[in-house]
Amino acid sequence: MGSGLDDRAARAAWSGLAEPGDLVAGALVATLGAVDALRLVVLATDVGVRAAWAEVTGEAPGGRDREQDGALWAVPEHVDARASTARPTTARPSTARPSTDPQRADALRVEAAPADSPRDDPRRVDPSRAHRAEQGAASWPGGVRLARAAERWGLRLRDAEPSRRLAALATLGGSFVVPGDPGWPVGLDDLGAAAPFGLWVRGEADLGALLARSVAIVGSRASTTYGERVAVDLAAGAVDARACVVSGGAYGIDAAAHRGALSRGGRTVVLLAGGVDRAYPAGNARIFEAAVGGGGALVAEVPPGSVPTKGRFLQRNRVIAAAARATVVVEAAWRSGAMSTAHHAARLLRPVGAVPGPVTSVASAGCHRLLREGSAVCVTDAAELMDLAGLVGSDLVPERVGPPRLADGLDPGVVRVLDALPRRMGVPVEDVAARAGVTLGEARAALGLLEFDGLAVRDGDRWRVRPN
Repeated sequence: MGSGLDDRAARAAWSGLAEPGDLVAGALVATLGAVDALRLVVLATDVGVRAAWAEVTGEAPGGRDREQDGALWAVPEHVDARASTARPTTARPSTARPSTDPQRADALRVEAAPADSPRDDPRRVDPSRAHRAEQGAASWPGGVRLARAAERWGLRLRDAEPSRRLAALATLGGSFVVPGDPGWPVGLDDLGAAAPFGLWVRGEADLGALLARSVAIVGSRASTTYGERVAVDLAAGAVDARACVVSGGAYGIDAAAHRGALSRGGRTVVLLAGGVDRAYPAGNARIFEAAVGGGGALVAEVPPGSVPTKGRFLQRNRVIAAAARATVVVEAAWRSGAMSTAHHAARLLRPVGAVPGPVTSVASAGCHRLLREGSAVCVTDAAELMDLAGLVGSDLVPERVGPPRLADGLDPGVVRVLDALPRRMGVPVEDVAARAGVTLGEARAALGLLEFDGLAVRDGDRWRVRPN
């Protein structure tokens, strides 16, 4: 890893060192800054975490104010990507739950061998050194956790040279956007330590402006014709309301949402689980290129060349939830990635909507679950989606009214007279008054108004409703 890196380059390196949702990495960068945090990892491969900490901070491990470094020691290791298995809470920000896997700690060793060791593979871990380093770190808060994390990051140092990754992005005409840039989407800051270190972007680099007025439309890959039609209509309607459509680029509902936005000449953001140089799934490559060409963007939190994995797909969902103003689930199975996105959104206090489907459809079981549990509100069209997003009150759904009725706007007494009139054979005013339960004077006055409005017709001394 070259020396003299600035914050942007260090963040580019971190996006390759740490897996998405690595809370220890996020907290370390928040505590030390991206450059010093990276320096600590490099040093730790040679001297261990305890000595590296002292070298980087100039202080003994554990010597700093516990509150100052509290974020580093209090977080679990990773965001809970299985958010769909639990009901959301209203706490903010809620980014993770501690791991409950007892084998996770045992599977991790502490410290990688030096990369310049002449007798060992640079990726080989010396168990005895790992044990000693862990013992040395155990005397200060979070030391063991940080030592284990530094080992897993250290194994990737050789491939994390940021200049190569940034050069690859430049050849694609892309940009690397980091917190503090004018184009950074500030909604991602709500993720706290789980926020991406930066975003690798092809297309519109000003994601802040692009996502300021945005809605996420997500759902199942195994979608139905009904679900895809709804997704297309919702996305097209959102574009008509000047909103950007966000989704994950997968087959099914995601692809339908992107198509719906593009069909109206709108902008759409595709959040990928792999690098922006990889069209995955390949069958949606034309959609991805159309998104870039139409003023939207392909976005990833992992560098070019990164392979999409199941874990990265699940972690990608938290970014979708944080990026958009609201999330609507069109179709989702009982447990699915779309449900994960909905629960991440709810935990971030983002509005969540769900589209109902046939009660017999497995594809809508997750949507019905969200609605039944009160985790989402019912969304049936784009107007309701924009209302859900609540964009400065400018997109409230207008009050819905049925077809106009003859009696609309009439005094209740006049309505009673109108209801008393026959439609075919006229009747005398006395019969009208008797049927309506009003006096003769009230009946004559009401009939005069109804005749003036074109609602009643008189044949001699008989009255009836004017035919349509």
